[in-house]
Amino acid sequence: MKRLIFEPEHEQFRETVRAFISREIEPYSQEWEAAGQVDRDVYRKAGEAGLLGFNVPEEFGGGGVEDFRFNVVVAEELARSSHAAPAFTLQNDVVVPYFTSLSNEEQRARWLPGMATGETIVAVAMTEPGAGSDLAGIKTSAVREGDDWILNGSKTFISSGINSDLVVVVCRTNPDPAAKHKAFSLLVVERGMEGFQRGRKLDKMGLKSQDTAELHFDNVRVPAANVLGQVDQGFYHLMHNLPSERLSIAVTATAIARSVYEETLQYCKDRKAFGKPIGTFQANRFTLAEMATELDVAQAYIDRCLQGVLDGEASAVDASKAKWWCTELSKRVVDSCLQLHGGYGYMNEYRVARAYTDIRIQTIFGGTTEIMKDLIGRSMGV
Repeated sequence: MKRLIFEPEHEQFRETVRAFISREIEPYSQEWEAAGQVDRDVYRKAGEAGLLGFNVPEEFGGGGVEDFRFNVVVAEELARSSHAAPAFTLQNDVVVPYFTSLSNEEQRARWLPGMATGETIVAVAMTEPGAGSDLAGIKTSAVREGDDWILNGSKTFISSGINSDLVVVVCRTNPDPAAKHKAFSLLVVERGMEGFQRGRKLDKMGLKSQDTAELHFDNVRVPAANVLGQVDQGFYHLMHNLPSERLSIAVTATAIARSVYEETLQYCKDRKAFGKPIGTFQANRFTLAEMATELDVAQAYIDRCLQGVLDGEASAVDASKAKWWCTELSKRVVDSCLQLHGGYGYMNEYRVARAYTDIRIQTIFGGTTEIMKDLIGRSMGV
């Protein structure tokens, strides 16, 4: 079915993104995979091409366009590419919105221009060795001392942890147990601050080119001018921005699954066994039909959520539904596609093998499937 959510300008932008991927990502994919991180320069090139910062106000060098459909185009095209990809969606969909919605005028002038050009790479540090989905369990803390906050603690599984220049750190600023969710703040830690150390680059089973790291803060003196939003309101700031992150994950997961499915369909037409294409066997035909149907249904729900974003009606519950359903579906689809490839599906030269490991994190980061279901259940009063 033709997707009705996009206008001609979005499809024109899609061609720009595809050309950028072909020119600036595909030739370097294997190099980045081996290095465990992408070259920082690709962010600068993406900024020049308009793939970053389109949601940053024009006065700060961005596109000044508040239209999440452009975010979706970037996410879909990166996901459909069979090559290693930079974390542009992390920058556009997850972190930059914290700065555009929470920063004051001085902070916006200081930080947003670099994000728009790609010269400044950003990350958000929530997860800790002992606190993942349970954000209330965060131990990293900051104590006010004069005009500064003294930050101590550790974070793990931080995407863009090596490349990042600015890290939005979720920390406890109110030690009173009774404060509960009103105990956290967002501090922006800058590259080079004394006591800020990056730990090991984590060796992941998938998404090899996207640097993921441990971060350590040892008496890091963070100026009070680097508080993002309001002190002790960090938890609520996170809750406000997490829905867009979760919808972005659903978009990416579905696009990956769709791309792998399309390659698998062609494989089933070309690959022969017992003298005929394997796709003609009823069991395989049924599997392909089921995947095609489920992907179309998932896409329809995503597009309805996108319309809700445009209309200002999208809710955190809608995003949670999209996140858990589409990521679990993508996992099933890629697994079925690998099975249809047989032994070839286990070979890394085939996209399906790489997708099998890349897709696995989708049901975990941004909130696990179990957390998504719990949020939905609570909204139902149970």
